[in-house]
Amino acid sequence: MAIVNATDQTFATETGEGVVVVDFWAPWCGPCRMIAPVLEEVDQEMGDKVKIVKVNVDENQETAAKYGVMSIPTLYVFKNGEVVDKVVGYQPKEALVQLLEKHV
Repeated sequence: MAIVNATDQTFATETGEGVVVVDFWAPWCGPCRMIAPVLEEVDQEMGDKVKIVKVNVDENQETAAKYGVMSIPTLYVFKNGEVVDKVVGYQPKEALVQLLEKHV
């Protein structure tokens, strides 16, 4: 499954079903750029079980505010529309896979 870019308007639809990782990020954020290839690898390995959605906090401030995103990258894990986990900051791939395995 490809990584999806969500907006304030499409967020609920994109996170409503199954296990979804939401990456709150911004183009100017160094750690966000570091985690992007990690998320791509996770998508390749777990894309059949996990959907990855990216939300640009500069363009989608309503959603970022709703979830209290104060620093980026912040990753939320949703399961059928409900938040089940959250991590802030850069995560190595192994840590992300381990986090996701708990929910799939």
